[in-house]
Amino acid sequence: MDKRKGFTLIELLVVIAIIAVLMAILMPALNRVREQGKRAACLSNVKQLGLGWVLYTDDNDDKIVNACTGTGGENPIPTDEDGWVHWAGYSDQTSETDQITAVKEGALFPYVKSERLYKCPTGLRGEMRTYAIVDSMNGWPSSGPNVKNRNDIRRPGERAVFIDEGWVTFASWSVPYDREAWWGSAVTQPGILAADNRHKDPPPVRHGNGTNFSFADGHSEYFKWKDPRTVSYGMLEVGSDPSQTGNPDLYRVQKAVWGELGYTVSPW
Repeated sequence: MDKRKGFTLIELLVVIAIIAVLMAILMPALNRVREQGKRAACLSNVKQLGLGWVLYTDDNDDKIVNACTGTGGENPIPTDEDGWVHWAGYSDQTSETDQITAVKEGALFPYVKSERLYKCPTGLRGEMRTYAIVDSMNGWPSSGPNVKNRNDIRRPGERAVFIDEGWVTFASWSVPYDREAWWGSAVTQPGILAADNRHKDPPPVRHGNGTNFSFADGHSEYFKWKDPRTVSYGMLEVGSDPSQTGNPDLYRVQKAVWGELGYTVSPW
């Protein structure tokens, strides 16, 4: 007679339950490790773009590459310049091939020749570029001081150049110089594709409620958001407002972009 003994149904159920508990404990940790890996890869990407940006200025008598997207003569790019990348349309409306072509035709591609470096690993399907240059670095003419020449940058180690924007527009990345607010308006419908949300520049939150920047001296840095209002507006939650008095995240980004605050901080 075969005396071998197998598992009973109860024993199998207990083992399955233990495995399920272990998975529930381990999965958040594994997700954090995966996100940290993507964040590190993104940080390396913006650093490489930043170094390419520096090399461009070296070859062009310290003139900074235009931060908007497009060809010379397209608003607001002067006829004698070219955008750091070209504009192929929004990623949900444009093929991946056309987006890659727009990257390769840009003024910065000879200095950063790998198209994969223009996209964060957390990018959504169909997004072939997630990075943008900030307004102040020869970008969209907004309310703050617009730098055209690298020699005019004071404290380059504190001045942001690239940001992992996520959803990108044809313009450079904006944050106001002269008021305590992010760029945009109050959110009435959730999601970047809703209503006029395409034209907002909320603080990116893809990397653990933070994002990556590169700086004019060539280094890159991760900014972790501390104020819940930053995250709420970054996620474009209904009711979130870009005007955020007393937000340390906002002050930090405005100083990195513009070099200073163009207003007196409100008492709060």
